[in-house]
Amino acid sequence: MKSRILTCSTLLMSLIGMMAWNDLDAAEGWDQFRGPGASSTLIEGGFPSDIRDEKSIRWKISLPGEGLSSPVLHQGRVYLTASGGPDQKILHILCYDGGSGKKIWERRLLATGRTMCHEKTAVAAPTPVIGDGRIFALFSSNDLVCFDLDGRMKWFRGLTLDYPNASNSLGMASSPIYVDGVVVVQIENDSQSFSAGINPENGRNLWLIDRPKAANWTSPVPVEVNGAPAVALQSSAGISVVSPRNGQELWKYSDGASTIPSSVAHAGVLYVPSNGITALQLGAPGEPGAVLWNSRRLRPSTPSPVVNADSIFTVNNAGVVTCASLADGERKWDLRLSGPFSATPLVAGNQLLFVNENGWCNWWK
Repeated sequence: MKSRILTCSTLLMSLIGMMAWNDLDAAEGWDQFRGPGASSTLIEGGFPSDIRDEKSIRWKISLPGEGLSSPVLHQGRVYLTASGGPDQKILHILCYDGGSGKKIWERRLLATGRTMCHEKTAVAAPTPVIGDGRIFALFSSNDLVCFDLDGRMKWFRGLTLDYPNASNSLGMASSPIYVDGVVVVQIENDSQSFSAGINPENGRNLWLIDRPKAANWTSPVPVEVNGAPAVALQSSAGISVVSPRNGQELWKYSDGASTIPSSVAHAGVLYVPSNGITALQLGAPGEPGAVLWNSRRLRPSTPSPVVNADSIFTVNNAGVVTCASLADGERKWDLRLSGPFSATPLVAGNQLLFVNENGWCNWWK
C-alpha cells in the first residue's frame, strides 16, 4: 500500500500569505474543507513564483496510510487524517508542528463501519473540521471522532452501528462542517440517507433529517440567511438550506444539482453546480432562493467552482478552465491545462493554483 506524502514548502506557507504560523488566527486559519467559508480562498498574497526548487521545501514526511483529506491549519499546527493497514481499517488522526514538521501527536482507531472504496479514493477522504478548540474527523467508514487539539479523545461514534445501511460501494467523501456550535454531517447514499446535526459535547444527534436516496459526495456549505448562520445541503434533488440548530428547512431549490462538486457561497449568492452553474440569491426563511442566472457552459467535473473578485472559475472533464462573470455568468475565456483534475483550485490574491492528479501544479494570474 502506498503512503501519502505531505510536503510543507513555500507553497504551503503561501496558503497563509507567507505569514508566521502563529499568525494563523489573523488569517482565519484553514479549519475545514476548502478553508474559511468553504471558499478555497486564501488571504491576500500570492503563490511562490517557482515551487519546483527543492530549496523551497521546508520539511517532508511520510504518512502511515492513504488519504484524500486536506490538511487543516490552526494556530501553527497541521492536522490531518490517513487510513492504513489491511483494508484501510486503521484510522489515523495526526498533528504536526507547522514550522518544523515535528509530530506532536498521533491517534489510531479501528474502523467500525465498511471500508470498501474506489481505488482513486480512500477511507480518509473527508477533511476534518476544527471548532471551539476541538477537531472532528469523519471517515468513509462513517466513524466520527472528536479530540481536543492536544489529542485527548472526547468521544467516538460509529454511525454505521446506528445506521447500518448508510454506505456505498465507492466510498463516502462528504466532509463535516462546524456551524453555530453544531457539527453538521451529510451521510447520503442509495439506501439509508440522512444529514445530522451533532452535539459537539457528546456526539449525540441534535437533529436528523432524511435526505434523497442517491449516492452523494458533496459537502455541506456554511451560508447566511438574513444574517443568521445556515447550512446549504446539496444533492441530486437540488439544494436545501437548513438551520444548523434544529435542521429546519429554510428554503430549497428543486431543479437538481451535481453529486460530486460542491457549491460555493460568495457575497450573499450561492453558486450551485446545477445545469452547469446556477446562481441563487440566499433568500429569507420560507422564501425560495431566486435564480439570478444560469450558464450551461460552466459545467464543473470533480473540482468545485471557485470565485475570485468578479469572476467564477470551473474545471471540466477535459481539463479546461472556464472563467465567467459573477454578474451574469457570461463566459470571459477558456484555458486548457494539463489534467486530469480532482482537487478544487485554490485562490490567493489575484492568482489561482490548480493541482492535477499527478501532482503537477498550474497557476494563473
